[in-house]
Amino acid sequence: MNDLNALPDDFVWGAATSAYQIEGAVDEDGRAPSIWDTFSHTPGAIDNDDHGDTACDHYHRYAEDTDLMKRIGLGAYRFSVAWPRVVPQADGRVNAEGLAFYDRLVDGLLEAGITPHGTLYHWDLPQAQQDRGGWPERSTAERFGEYAAVVADRLGDRVTHWATLNEPLCSSWIGHLEGKMAPGWTDLRAAVRTSYHLHLGHGLAVQALRAAIPDAQVGIVNNLSPIIPASDSEADRLAAVRADGHINRWWLDPVLGRGYPEDMVKLYGVELPVQDGDMELISAPLDWMGLNYYFRQFVADDPTGAAPFFRQTPGPNAEHTAMGWEVDAEGIHQLLMRLTEEYGVRKIFITENGSAYQDVVTADGRIEDPERTAYLEGHLAACARAVAKGAPLAGYFAWSLLDNFEWAYGYDKRFGLIHVDYDTQKRTLKASGERYAELIRAHRAR
Repeated sequence: MNDLNALPDDFVWGAATSAYQIEGAVDEDGRAPSIWDTFSHTPGAIDNDDHGDTACDHYHRYAEDTDLMKRIGLGAYRFSVAWPRVVPQADGRVNAEGLAFYDRLVDGLLEAGITPHGTLYHWDLPQAQQDRGGWPERSTAERFGEYAAVVADRLGDRVTHWATLNEPLCSSWIGHLEGKMAPGWTDLRAAVRTSYHLHLGHGLAVQALRAAIPDAQVGIVNNLSPIIPASDSEADRLAAVRADGHINRWWLDPVLGRGYPEDMVKLYGVELPVQDGDMELISAPLDWMGLNYYFRQFVADDPTGAAPFFRQTPGPNAEHTAMGWEVDAEGIHQLLMRLTEEYGVRKIFITENGSAYQDVVTADGRIEDPERTAYLEGHLAACARAVAKGAPLAGYFAWSLLDNFEWAYGYDKRFGLIHVDYDTQKRTLKASGERYAELIRAHRAR
């Protein structure tokens, strides 16, 4: 693919996962329940009443999965550390067996020549911490900072690339406002306070990582979307401004030193629990910004709904993934340029980008997935176009390495480069995974 020639020689080729989606072993070696264990066992919360008790059994099969990463040719692997495996209870006691798993994983990655990129929080708050109030309470941010220090002290001699939070929008808006993710709340005040304390926890984690790891490369991961008015009406145009504040600016502005968007603070009508020194912590300088991209959003005014008074409308493209998400590779280009030109971000990783389709295993055991392959190629080409225009894109992590527990969608939605038979745990590299390996080899050989 000549389209990728603009990517730098040291471009990082990776894939990503998260702990609750793949690890399983939810009650082994001292791990305690997380809010996702609780939520996924709530009848009706998850499609098919699926849960992550076993998932991909990565806790026991990490060595096999590392071999598959090596087969693809990955230069890096983005994984998350499970807070309830490391500090299971709210009393701060460290679970040595939980940390030992990540020792084994990291050592195996390094032996395979794969650079580990760790994420401290991918939504799995210990249930014991939730029982003390969860993210709406400041104490949870403080406990997160302490947990970050524990992980950094143990793994920081080998893992220098760290993300503090993955997609705090989902934890706040979808988990506490819409009720579609753990903990399943529908409370605007709690959602806004959650967003603030997640940012505060991020700042405390940055502090802990830098204190323990002199050469730490620290960032945060946000899921962003281009926002387009559904019509030319003034009402829809203003709805798009609100949607951009809710989906993009609320998550970028504070950590990049701009403070919380005043229009959104006014719209939510919830007083932020700011204390002296908080905003300096929240906006501590970062080494990179992580961008997760899946779709753009068309929005219309919805004055009878809940704040922030907009609703999503269908996009015009005919192609959609199995998630019902419109396929639009140009959106990733637009977001990369916005981060570069409007926000002045100096280093960006695509930390997630991928697609779910209804994979079919052929009689000879192959998984031909031309839609996912085309999605991958199209989005990588859009990334390269952004690099050619000056975007400081340093790497791309495909979502996901493995088919996995896809949160409220259960196991029906498959994003993996590697197919997982959940009955047997057999792994099979899909055609898209083979194509990704070809692209990696071609880039390195040029």
